[in-house]
Amino acid sequence: MQTRSGAEIVVDGDVVYKLHRPGTDPRALTTRLRAVAESGFLLSPLATVPEPVGTRWRTRWPRVESVVPQPECAPWAEAGRLLAGLHGESSTMRMPHGWPQRLRRMLRTADDTVRRAAAELPPEVWRAGSPNRPMTLVHGDWHLGQLGRIADAWVLIDVDDLGVGDPAWDLARPAGFWAAGLIPDDDWAVFLDAYREAGGPAVPSGDPWPALEPFARAAVIQAAAHHPDDELLRAACERMI
Repeated sequence: MQTRSGAEIVVDGDVVYKLHRPGTDPRALTTRLRAVAESGFLLSPLATVPEPVGTRWRTRWPRVESVVPQPECAPWAEAGRLLAGLHGESSTMRMPHGWPQRLRRMLRTADDTVRRAAAELPPEVWRAGSPNRPMTLVHGDWHLGQLGRIADAWVLIDVDDLGVGDPAWDLARPAGFWAAGLIPDDDWAVFLDAYREAGGPAVPSGDPWPALEPFARAAVIQAAAHHPDDELLRAACERMI
């Protein structure tokens, strides 16, 4: 199976092999694998050194149960608590997370409407951290598909964009999709409340939108670049222009 980022996934029994997208830096990948192995909230790899496969790099992971696609089964509360835990972890990692770089890659093939919406984004979305904001570990590509369950416990999966920066980035996609009408109000409220109750630092008390809005817009723009035929995402981009 090939992912949208260009990675390839092969499942062999209880082992998942991931051939990372072309151009992956093996030193950065190794740093991320080691950070994951030290975390209590991320799925640990079976080895912390990637294997060369031609000009690409492969990692090995335990097989996990993925999220059921039906919205009523989505573990929003568990997701909020996991992200809050990740954002509260101490780490010696200094590498910035990969959200801004991934956004730039997606815009290379985006249509004019998406590019025009991206041109309206504020400066903070083009860097991993924000002035006068928390700096924490950040998953860097969080959505419900990045949850797995192993031994009856939910964990975060996928390390390709793990790094340090503003934790608001990890709330960007659900916030943006909620604003675009793709996530119901109740699901968004459950997710946000669980994150806050678990001590998540990404949003202050009161209205969370001022802290999340720039990143939510960026997440919608990136999703629109991925799904150019999605009318709701396209309409959201048109409202940003």
